[in-house]
Amino acid sequence: MARGSLAGRVAVVTGASSGIGEALARALAAEGARVALAARNAARLGELVAELVEAGGQALAIPTDVTDAAQVEALIGRVCGAWGRIDVLVANAGTYVQAPTAQLTVAALERGMEINYFGAMRTALAALPIMRRQGSGHLVLMCSQAAFIPIPPDGPYVASKAALSGIAQVMRQELAPEGIAVTVVYPGRIETPLIAHLRMPWISPKAAPDALARRVVRGIRAQKRQIIYPFTGYLYLVRDIWPALGDWLIRVLHLEGWTEPAPGGDRSA
Repeated sequence: MARGSLAGRVAVVTGASSGIGEALARALAAEGARVALAARNAARLGELVAELVEAGGQALAIPTDVTDAAQVEALIGRVCGAWGRIDVLVANAGTYVQAPTAQLTVAALERGMEINYFGAMRTALAALPIMRRQGSGHLVLMCSQAAFIPIPPDGPYVASKAALSGIAQVMRQELAPEGIAVTVVYPGRIETPLIAHLRMPWISPKAAPDALARRVVRGIRAQKRQIIYPFTGYLYLVRDIWPALGDWLIRVLHLEGWTEPAPGGDRSA
């Protein structure tokens, strides 16, 4: 997709019923994009679409479970049927699965991978043939700073986001000659229902999803390779330079209450 204005472009956002996805839907619509909103919460999608249309935008609500290949294919088919193309695909749907290593199970790892990795790739790969036929497009993969700042007890979540980050780097290189951009977004802790249960230390407060959404939209226009927000990446830099100190800082922040296991072990959006 060419750099510049998003007016008239077609964007698909998964996990759009709350948090980062909801903020992105509003931000893209404000830029004049036609936005297809996908999530499992049909009622909330309908409310958000009504809000965007009332504000003068064009939007579709398409209830979708990204773990279901048939529903993902139906999502892409409905968007193309309505608007004839897909210019931006934001793979944002996610789940937050926590498990200390002493309690880690393969099932917990599979829950994280099924939505955060396979769900993201399922939607991206479904949209890719459309973008190839167009000779343009933009994949936005919602990763996490957890991919390079692994905080206990987030093993299943960290693993899924690290996998997504890794494949995104390969896809960006392979798809660039076809006119398809890939942007990887690395949010830190963002104020969303997904992590509403987390206590945060004063040094690293939760950031607003609207602020992240604005940066993502700017990144799409500029075809940025990656977006890191907010810059809590000091731990990332410290761990690169002095791994032992970086690990110690992470443990200290964890003990101060940076994170605690979610009720039931995981949360989804």
